Amino acid sequence: MKNISYSEIKKKLESQSIKVTSSIEDNDVFIGINSIINASKNDLSFFSNIKYLDALKICKAKACIISEDYKNYLPLSCKSIVVDEPYLAFAYLIELFDILKKKSNGQISKFSFVDNTSKIGENVQIDNFSIIGSNTKIGKNVVIGSNSKIGPNVIIEDNSIINDNVTMINTVIQKNCEIKPGARIGFAGFGFEEKSKKKINHIGNVIIEKNSTIGSNTTIDRAVFESTFIGEFSQIDNLVQIAHNVIIGKHAIIAAQVGIAGSTTIGSFVKIGGQAGISGHLKIGNNVTIAAKSGVTKNIQDDKVVAGFPAKDINLWKREVIKLGKEI
Repeated sequence: MKNISYSEIKKKLESQSIKVTSSIEDNDVFIGINSIINASKNDLSFFSNIKYLDALKICKAKACIISEDYKNYLPLSCKSIVVDEPYLAFAYLIELFDILKKKSNGQISKFSFVDNTSKIGENVQIDNFSIIGSNTKIGKNVVIGSNSKIGPNVIIEDNSIINDNVTMINTVIQKNCEIKPGARIGFAGFGFEEKSKKKINHIGNVIIEKNSTIGSNTTIDRAVFESTFIGEFSQIDNLVQIAHNVIIGKHAIIAAQVGIAGSTTIGSFVKIGGQAGISGHLKIGNNVTIAAKSGVTKNIQDDKVVAGFPAKDINLWKREVIKLGKEI
């Protein structure tokens, strides 16, 4: 953590079009950012969950990012920084305090290998024992960790971070993405002719749009012809399987151990809970929420919330679970 003034906090939030109201002086300084429970007298904290209301009343932080509705619960020693969406504000502000965030040191290890057909941009970091294969283009300020194999046929745009032990071919990674350790992206999917079991070659690629994160040990298969596609600002957790020709819209949130079968199209602003499974060739609408451990076997329209197996409207599923419990 590092010391941050209130003027820096206000500037960061206003740069993201977040309106801020507070009585704090611009030159007031915070030494860190912490939870409501663990914050100390020189820390900044935030409140966004009513479950922690009792903790809010005794918060020891110097100031708290909070909505108008709850600021009066703060103790007198803790000043309010009022915003409409405290958790969103917290997400931006933690970047100010995070000194551990990876930034390129501009060094290419002598123990790495870069194919002479590849192009490396300015200030790129490539760590020990990583291999940059043929026909690969890496933009400015990219970080590539140790023991990774990137290429052939990969584009990584500016400011993206590829962590250790990542393997990637036939892939486009747009700006400001992070690929966490052990991810496998761009390889052939699970495809064969059913009777003969003749393997079907995949000659497409994977496109991951800007500001997205791919979790550790997640696999994303290349398309048969066009592209397996992940929309911008998507957050995909660890151990997720995304099969060939899947299309996922922007701002998706997909929790760990989800499996999505081939050629399914998923809309924007979708949330998928852990260990959910989605069959192939389906269409999932925008703003859909799929509860953890659900099994989706049919199309889902926009704005639906589903649960269970086979997945159905969550209110219907709850009633069935309650009825079953009474019968037992």
